[in-house]
Amino acid sequence: MDWMDKLLYPLQWVVAWILAIFHEIFTAIGLPAANGWTWVLSIAGLTLVIRAILIPLFVYQIKSQRKMQLLQPQIQRLQAKYKGKKDQYSRQAMAEEQMNLFRDNKTSPWASCLPLLVQMPIFFSLFRVIHNMPDVASGSVGAIGGFTQELAIQAEQSSVFGISLSATFMSDGIGVKLLTGVLIVIMASTMFITQKQMMAKNMSESAMANPMMQSQKMLLYVMPLVFGIGGIYFPLGVLFYWLVSNTWTMCQQHVVIRNMPAPGSKAEKEMLERKARKGKPVQQPEIKGGTDTAVEQGPNQSRQRQQPVSKNRKKNKKR
Repeated sequence: MDWMDKLLYPLQWVVAWILAIFHEIFTAIGLPAANGWTWVLSIAGLTLVIRAILIPLFVYQIKSQRKMQLLQPQIQRLQAKYKGKKDQYSRQAMAEEQMNLFRDNKTSPWASCLPLLVQMPIFFSLFRVIHNMPDVASGSVGAIGGFTQELAIQAEQSSVFGISLSATFMSDGIGVKLLTGVLIVIMASTMFITQKQMMAKNMSESAMANPMMQSQKMLLYVMPLVFGIGGIYFPLGVLFYWLVSNTWTMCQQHVVIRNMPAPGSKAEKEMLERKARKGKPVQQPEIKGGTDTAVEQGPNQSRQRQQPVSKNRKKNKKR
């Protein structure tokens, strides 16, 4: 057992047990135990369980992104305040003010990366389970959780279109290169479409103009490219995992963008129009640390600053 197996063994154990349970369920309803599609369905079941567990984290991510966009005017004022000041004190003061702003509003500029970061250890655990499958089947490596030698033998005997689940794009044969190549392209494409949809429909003009968005734009092209190139080393079973996971992400994001759009985005305008037609009010989330108070908006309304009213003016109004 190498250092990665030792490090990821607890997660491998969990992943292997979930795979074994789903495999038991599908064989109990009549699917062949050594059929590749039975194992593909088991991997899909594992993916859905993992993504369901991550829903609270995804909701936190969306709320953080909304708050980050609402904070853009205040962030831009901070940047203007310290513009041209290159000394260490000014940089530190600006960073502290930004962090206080994020802390008061319980958000972070890195919140959008959390679901991917949490998924990576699970992804590598599944990768290692499938990678070690031949060794478990031969008996040179012990069982991993519920993934016994018998199950490993069945998994090794199974295939999808004649291709083993542990085969990669680098394996011999035109068939394996064709199937894994198609899945790699689909995996990278769904990742690109998901990020593109977020930026096209769920970003305000002020957010898109922010310098931080340049890194997001780079990730739009870099991440699919990295996973596309790295995908040639992914076993077929892992590619099916990412296919199901990316499809879940696209559908989940579509629902969220429709119902919880970012302020000032194209999706928000569409949502406000739908609510206006139904006569429903729209409440804006509270933002701490600023002087502007947003009033309720309709589809053709803009935000206005509420002027404070003195006690004397209030008394005069009552008279």
